[in-house]
Amino acid sequence: MTRVPAPLLALAAMVSVQIGAAVAKTRFDEVGSVGAATLRLVIGAVVLVLVVRPRVRHWTRAQWTAAVLLGLALGGMNVFIYVAFATIPIGVAVTIEFLGPLALSLVHTRRWGDVTWALLALAGVVLLGVGPAAVTAVGGLVAAIAAAVCWAGYIVMNRRVGAAIPGVDGLAVSMVVAMLVSLPTGLRPAIEGVAGHPSLLLVFAAVAVLSSVLPYALEMLALRRMPTRVFGVLQSLGPAIAALAGLVVLREGLAVQEVVALACVSIASIGVTLSARRGRARAAVGPTGGAGPLP
Repeated sequence: MTRVPAPLLALAAMVSVQIGAAVAKTRFDEVGSVGAATLRLVIGAVVLVLVVRPRVRHWTRAQWTAAVLLGLALGGMNVFIYVAFATIPIGVAVTIEFLGPLALSLVHTRRWGDVTWALLALAGVVLLGVGPAAVTAVGGLVAAIAAAVCWAGYIVMNRRVGAAIPGVDGLAVSMVVAMLVSLPTGLRPAIEGVAGHPSLLLVFAAVAVLSSVLPYALEMLALRRMPTRVFGVLQSLGPAIAALAGLVVLREGLAVQEVVALACVSIASIGVTLSARRGRARAAVGPTGGAGPLP
């Protein structure tokens, strides 16, 4: 892996996530969207707990609270985006979901120039609002928006868990919480689907690897050898990769305005990422050209 360029590893991680999502959608007829999310979360949680074996005996209340909140965000993000996948193309759903981290970045900015990127992202939202999906699947759009909110919450809580709990013990516990979030509505269709088609366990084991285990490992390797700025720019290609996975695996085509909307959101994300980098660079240089305070 050390010979593979880091940007290629990051791209491979995103491709793996979206292929996993597309494969999961091919089995919605057997288990339903929430059942599919449940199977993915259950298998992922079991594998992660067995591998990590989190030590929670001496956790404080603050550590438990952070891990539980992260799990709620993670569970909501997975369930809502799978519900969205059931009625709208994967490319459209991921584009809307991507507005979560983009909005979070814009909220934390103090640069007027970033208003341009906010307006561009807003244009993408408007285009999706008048696209075919808005007419035929309002519920899917609402679910994707809920997934976007959960993704923003996941980012915030992931930072807190990383600061409060060493290693990946917090992530393992959060995965268990996320699994519990999906059980009330997803357990029955998941059991019924697996009872009728036992091979689904293998399918969703593969989905768990493609959507969780493999991308996590690839991203970790990539971040060791590339700047976070470059990684952030590459992450902005997520909606486009999702649209491509939907086209190849599911034969999901997008309308012209949906493609334009996808481009607007991706370009806005790249712009915010690069703008934030320039802002940090200016803050690191004092008014006389010397070293200034770091953010």
